[in-house]
Amino acid sequence: MNSVLAFDFTVDKTTHSIFITREFNADQALVWDAFTTQELLDQWWAPKPWLSKTKHMDFKVGGRRFYAMVGPEGQEHWALQKYTSISPKTNFKMLNAFADKDENPQLPGSDWDFNFSEQSGITKVSITIYNDSLERLEQMIEMGFKEGFTQTLTHLEELLASLQK
Repeated sequence: MNSVLAFDFTVDKTTHSIFITREFNADQALVWDAFTTQELLDQWWAPKPWLSKTKHMDFKVGGRRFYAMVGPEGQEHWALQKYTSISPKTNFKMLNAFADKDENPQLPGSDWDFNFSEQSGITKVSITIYNDSLERLEQMIEMGFKEGFTQTLTHLEELLASLQK
């Protein structure tokens, strides 16, 4: 068993992209479900002490997820994810944009590409986040995206461990 799981977070300002690779000690089907099932997403898709609250989700090409990250004092930051491509268990792509509480997106957003692979019970998730502009990328960085998403993925690791007991 691999006790050291890979994690890499790289920002490439020339391509306006963020590249994230994270391994999980869980089978690919479970990790896929954690990224694509509302009930599981709401258990980990926010850095502590924030929570994820999905208003609606339809995981299919052309479908969307509308959710809020809810802070400890009840503050809400809404986002909209529109699914653009799905290859079951191995890849999905989406447009992610901040939104208001009435589901009006604040464009531009960013394009996310998720890839899943498994080897010897370790699932690797590779995520590419592409932004149309350097300004949008820098906004994500300034908002603490790296720290927040790193914490969020740690949440996922804890959830996966609890689901496998």
